[in-house]
Amino acid sequence: MDFSLLNNLIDPAILFFFFGLLAASVRSNLEIPAPIAKFFSLYLLIAIGFKGGVALSTSGFTSTAMIGIGAALLMALLVPAYSFLILRNRTNPYNAAAIAATYGSISAVTFIAAQQYLTKNEVDFGGYMTVAMVLMESPAIIMAVLLATLVRKKETFNPAHSVGAAAVSQNKPISLKEVLHEAFTDGAHLLLIGSLVIGFITGPAGKEMMAPFTSEIFKGILAFFLLEMGLLVARQLRQSKDLDKTLVSFALIMPMVNAGVAVTLAYTLGMSQGDTLLLAVLAASGSYIVVPAICRYAIPEAKPGVYFSMSLAFTFPFNIVVGIPLYYTIIDVLWN
Repeated sequence: MDFSLLNNLIDPAILFFFFGLLAASVRSNLEIPAPIAKFFSLYLLIAIGFKGGVALSTSGFTSTAMIGIGAALLMALLVPAYSFLILRNRTNPYNAAAIAATYGSISAVTFIAAQQYLTKNEVDFGGYMTVAMVLMESPAIIMAVLLATLVRKKETFNPAHSVGAAAVSQNKPISLKEVLHEAFTDGAHLLLIGSLVIGFITGPAGKEMMAPFTSEIFKGILAFFLLEMGLLVARQLRQSKDLDKTLVSFALIMPMVNAGVAVTLAYTLGMSQGDTLLLAVLAASGSYIVVPAICRYAIPEAKPGVYFSMSLAFTFPFNIVVGIPLYYTIIDVLWN
């Protein structure tokens, strides 16, 4: 087995990501039509959710599964909390709240890439970690609402921010119920949950029936999707005008910090190497789909160009290219 960075880079899907970066960097007119790109995204959510549900139906909710899910939920609460504390005096507090929520959530594509990495290197992992991935969205969203509410209340009672407080007081209060409804009915999140449930219900028989769709073409669709992501990342980098060195540093350093906390937690709990890598990747990644969409509604004062760009243009490629093999190398040393 070879867990090196080079081994990860020669994966065809990862190389298509680099090709997308190159194509957009030279301002090629190469593009994947939006409806097709959307289909690729939906396909990956169905495939990963379904396979996770099937694996869970086989293993069941064992104590190992509950430990993995519990660790993921704990990280989903911890990451936004300490991220906000780090950022609140370094950027606009609303931006800090939105960034904290974004990094408390997850990147499904990074999770898929980590699974592919483990499969390629013949390292076992539990299907219940897909459940952990699904469940990590909600705590991050709740934390976003709570942090933004805290900032608004602080401004209201701070005379130095009386103008901002007056503006906020005129806004309709953000309802946590409405935000959660928005989150759980979001198409991407709902599809992932539904696919997981269907995979759990149908089990191995369903896996056999769906194999041509969820397994045989999976790698090809992932390559197409990462090509689209490469194009998107390069174009987003050109448009990232609101990011300073502090925020860029956060986007590149915090994944390693979050992964380190996750690995320490997993080591303490006695989790397997494969499950630990998936937990580390979940903690290290940031959302660029569900949570940014929710933050636009829940924290309208924050700039989407900041938290979206940080997650997509910096953290995502870092984890895909460097993070996954780096995290596993550390895990392999600690566990052996």
